[in-house]
Amino acid sequence: MHSVGEWWMWLGFIVFVLAMLAVDIFLLHGRNAHKVSLKEALGWSVLWVALALAFNALLWWYLDTEIGREAANEKALEFLTGYLIEKSLSVDNIFVFIMIFSYFAVPAEYQRRVLLYGVLGAIAMRAVMILAGAWLIAQFHWILHLFGAFLAITGIKMLIFAGQEPDLAKNPVLRWLRNHLRITDNYHDEKFFVSHNGVLFATPLFLVLALIETTDLVFAVDSIPAIFAITEDPFIVFTSNLFAIMGLRALYFLLADIADRFHLLKYGLAIVLIFVGIKMLIVQWYKVPILAALGLVAIILTSSIVLSLVISSRRKS
Repeated sequence: MHSVGEWWMWLGFIVFVLAMLAVDIFLLHGRNAHKVSLKEALGWSVLWVALALAFNALLWWYLDTEIGREAANEKALEFLTGYLIEKSLSVDNIFVFIMIFSYFAVPAEYQRRVLLYGVLGAIAMRAVMILAGAWLIAQFHWILHLFGAFLAITGIKMLIFAGQEPDLAKNPVLRWLRNHLRITDNYHDEKFFVSHNGVLFATPLFLVLALIETTDLVFAVDSIPAIFAITEDPFIVFTSNLFAIMGLRALYFLLADIADRFHLLKYGLAIVLIFVGIKMLIVQWYKVPILAALGLVAIILTSSIVLSLVISSRRKS
């Protein structure tokens, strides 16, 4: 499958991601348990958005000199649209993360480490799924129609059940872990496992991590086909996806206390998935212009956010 990404671009981006993770973990109190402040979360959120936009500008500049202005514009728009969709879908992850942390009553100072491992797991899963998806599309291009049908059905289900919250007590992963592991009653700092009298016990924080990773996997199954509806270029898919994922943790701490004000956003995300699914289904007969797709997605998401805030403010009044 043709890609604008040369080998040195792939290598450079992976080194960049690893360097940013190292900065977070080793230089910015990543190993110390602490409650993430609104200022810290806002700073990291702004930084990740700025880095994504700067990367897109650099990519456009490079492609403009190498393959021409028209192709550079198209790839830059593909990156921006893919990033917006992935960033938006990551907000749905946040709603589930909030529910998981609330269910287990996880202290605020321990949430950061769980989300760090969650992000690392999500990066690994997305990388594997993107490569697998690119290979499948290259070998069996008709699979795009299958992806489109899956997204449309997922969006419809999400639209129907958006107002319902899953019962975590019935979660099969959680039930299996509780039946097969020795689990302590209390948290032990940020530890996932502790030893008592030579016997290894899992802590409740490990159960939280398992559910976070499972959630990442479930959402990856939705988001990877969604971005392949925007572009089939593996480099654009990979970079836009990872930029959205890397900013997930900061976005969680930024929205955790006000997520209930965006209760209509789930409906907006469902409509976006339906639109993206339809876009993939009709691509053989009509290819939706990338600028039109970007504009429509932006309008849907902005409308759902504004309506959520208006309704929340009226309820409070």
